[in-house]
Amino acid sequence: MRNRRSDGSGFEDLASSYLEAKGYRILARNVYILRKEVDIVAADGDTIVFIEVKGRRSTAFGFPAEAVGVRKQRHLVRLAEAYLRREGLWNRACRFDVVGVTLDSHGAPLFDHVENAFGA
Repeated sequence: MRNRRSDGSGFEDLASSYLEAKGYRILARNVYILRKEVDIVAADGDTIVFIEVKGRRSTAFGFPAEAVGVRKQRHLVRLAEAYLRREGLWNRACRFDVVGVTLDSHGAPLFDHVENAFGA
């Protein structure tokens, strides 16, 4: 039996490396605020980006990014507001991205990065 937490952490490691290769600067990972978690907080230039990572071992049940529903989006917006206040970054532009990671038949990651996936 696989451990879902370790799977999630592995997908977040892959997503972090992918984002860094694209020029993002990772500010924090697994940030807990209001008893909820933001997977990755990064900077893309001057913009603070709150990133939800979804991973799947196949697309049999849909693409990973499709799993970020309205309820999760609302949670992320509230978490982002609290994070920006806490870190004194309230005046910075921010956005919400989703990084879907699917493993191909050989275990290699395929990325689906949706920038500005939803608005606040």
